[in-house]
Order: sequence, then structure tokens, then C-alpha cells
Amino acid sequence: MVLVGARASDKADAIRQAGQVLVRAGCAAPSYISGMLARERVLSTYLGHGIAMPHGEAADLRSVYRTGVSVVQLPEGVEWEPGECAHLVIGLASTGREHVDVLTNIVELLQAPETIARLVHTTDPMVIVERLTLKRRQTGWN
Repeated sequence: MVLVGARASDKADAIRQAGQVLVRAGCAAPSYISGMLARERVLSTYLGHGIAMPHGEAADLRSVYRTGVSVVQLPEGVEWEPGECAHLVIGLASTGREHVDVLTNIVELLQAPETIARLVHTTDPMVIVERLTLKRRQTGWN
């Protein structure tokens, strides 16, 4: 559920792409994408260091079939906030707590700019998958 080398015209386009990956994977209904866009209008999902994590609101859970995480890698980036560019757009659709390890890995990733740079420029989607699904405290990655 990773798109590498993608391009987006703006953050709404990037959110739609991340949502479409979730829809195609059977994680959410197409209406979930509207929820992701609405959530972004309420509060930015930009985490910093080139990473954004769009997701729906609690009311959108009825559109989620199963937990899923999508990643849209944008090597050229897309302006998310004034002066802030997102290069990794991580879409989240969750029905429970299954996403906690991925969220933990994302928080750790925010503290490792060199690893983020590696993920932004890889052409191998499995590099991104492996980094985001590491078990906590596992070594080998920054």
C-alpha cells in the first residue's frame, strides 16, 4: 500500500491519493476520502520533517472496513503548510489499536532526518514498508 515516485498538485490531491490507496486495498469506502479532506480543514495533519498523516474523524469510522496504512512518497514534495513541504503522506484508516506500532515508528522516524531522506528517495516500496512496520526497539535503522 505504498506509492513511490508520486506527484501531487496540492495537499488535497496528496490526501486523495493516500485515500485511494486505502480504498483500493479494501480498507475503507470511497466516502472516507471526503472525511480525510474534512479533517484536514479542521486541523492540519502535518507532523513536521516532511511527514503528514491524513486521516478521518471519529464520525468517519463507519466508512472504515479494516485498519490500513497507505504511504504516498512525493520526492518533489507538496506544500502542506506555508513553507512546509510533505514528502511522505501516510494515510491512516483505523478501526482499533492495530496501528499503534506504526504510529510509534512514525514518531521515532521524526527524530531521524537521515532516515526520512532515505525513505523520500527510495524507489523500493518495501524499504518504506519495512521501516514503518519495525517492532519497537528493533535495531538496524535510525
